Amino acid sequence: MKEVLSPPFNIETAKQKVQLAEDAWNSKNPERVSMAYTIDSKWRNRDKFFVGRAAIVEFLTDKWNKELHYKLKKYLWSFTENRISVRFEYEWQDATSGQWKRTHGNEHWEFDKEGLMQLRDMSANDININENERKFK
Repeated sequence: MKEVLSPPFNIETAKQKVQLAEDAWNSKNPERVSMAYTIDSKWRNRDKFFVGRAAIVEFLTDKWNKELHYKLKKYLWSFTENRISVRFEYEWQDATSGQWKRTHGNEHWEFDKEGLMQLRDMSANDININENERKFK
């Protein structure tokens, strides 16, 4: 039986929710990722603001066409009853230039009572790395 991970969160369910998100994003499947969000989920991703699953799929499709060899690691930062904050790192290769990059950032998530993410707020910075400096392969 699949456990439903919905609020209120405790330390174990918060960690599980973070791992499920990491696994989904590492699949690089926009449709799969989008199903963890409400139909009208509100996103801020760096300087982009958008709403809804269709916009999420469009954003992620474009992202993974540009960010090759994407590999992500998320770490639980904190949680409350229906919110989780994570810090993350991911590595990728720019499809245009071939430059390897590592992105460091934070995300703040808010969930509805069914456990779907209704709000995602993300900030991040990219650094150039050499291929031999990669941590995630």
